[in-house]
Amino acid sequence: MGRVLIARLKKLISLPALAGFSGLFIACALTQTPAQGSDTPAIRPTWQKPDIDALPDDDWGRTVRYGRDLVSKTSTLIGPEVANPEHRYAGNNLNCQNCHLEAATKEFGLPFQGVYADFPNYRARSGTVGTIEDRIQGCMVRSMNGRQLPPNGPELTALVAYLKFLSTGHAVGGTSSGRGAGSMPELARAADTKHGASVYAANCAACHGQNGQGQRIGKPGDAQGYVFPPLWGADTFNDGAGMHRLIVAANFIHANMPNGTDWQHPAMPVDDAWDVAAYINAQPRPQKAHLEQDYPKREQKPVDAPYGPYADNFSEQQHRLGPFAPIRDAAKNLKADGRPAAD
Repeated sequence: MGRVLIARLKKLISLPALAGFSGLFIACALTQTPAQGSDTPAIRPTWQKPDIDALPDDDWGRTVRYGRDLVSKTSTLIGPEVANPEHRYAGNNLNCQNCHLEAATKEFGLPFQGVYADFPNYRARSGTVGTIEDRIQGCMVRSMNGRQLPPNGPELTALVAYLKFLSTGHAVGGTSSGRGAGSMPELARAADTKHGASVYAANCAACHGQNGQGQRIGKPGDAQGYVFPPLWGADTFNDGAGMHRLIVAANFIHANMPNGTDWQHPAMPVDDAWDVAAYINAQPRPQKAHLEQDYPKREQKPVDAPYGPYADNFSEQQHRLGPFAPIRDAAKNLKADGRPAAD
């Protein structure tokens, strides 16, 4: 499947253009039936993509477009191989849109539409109320495995502007259908990394490499990034990133992979998506320091957080691989009894 898909893509578009995914459309067609197991209603509003090219060539328009470029061309603008060392904010050669697909505009591809309207809000990971700038900085040190952007610099300003632009028309505190990576049924068993290895070899390796190393556009050192990003190893997201959580990764894969898939027409069976996500996240990757400080209110820690300490007595392996229903049930019982969760 993967080899056929990449062959078709190469015929349709050049590799550098494929890596950029810079083409934006105004709107997708009206949605029909949801993906298997999705909690998305069958009839939903048309998915909107604001037309960035309709913005004037003024300070605001240029700032928003620079924000889009930072999302789609991160490695070229602020990656570890750019010529100016002062601009090397990202610690890997990923682009933001490797996770936030189509410059963060794809439905259920971790889009930015509506995100700006969510902030400020309470963030369980920090245990504090955070701003949209805080959220971006978190991505920089986790998903991009780098360092924070200057608080008053043009990069952070442009990213905030782009997020605001994509949230045009979204009410503060309102819900935005199409956000996140969708929702499919969870397994009643632990995810199987051995089976996931077979799924990866059959469906993913043609694009992402047998060893998860991805495919570069050019050569190391040219700051051009990847056609298909690495999924593990030294040049990818670290173990504190959201994509290192199984529920996030599995739903993202099911709704979007192999590349070109959408949530209405998933190409991978549910069980395979869980297992291959578990296999990918079991591979070595950069480690973020001080993860034990995340989620200071441990009862608020997601059930699939792959690192302790936890507010329950379930093993780290079960938090990594599931099944998650027993963890949720235990937390509900403790809350109903008014008893503190075990440390």
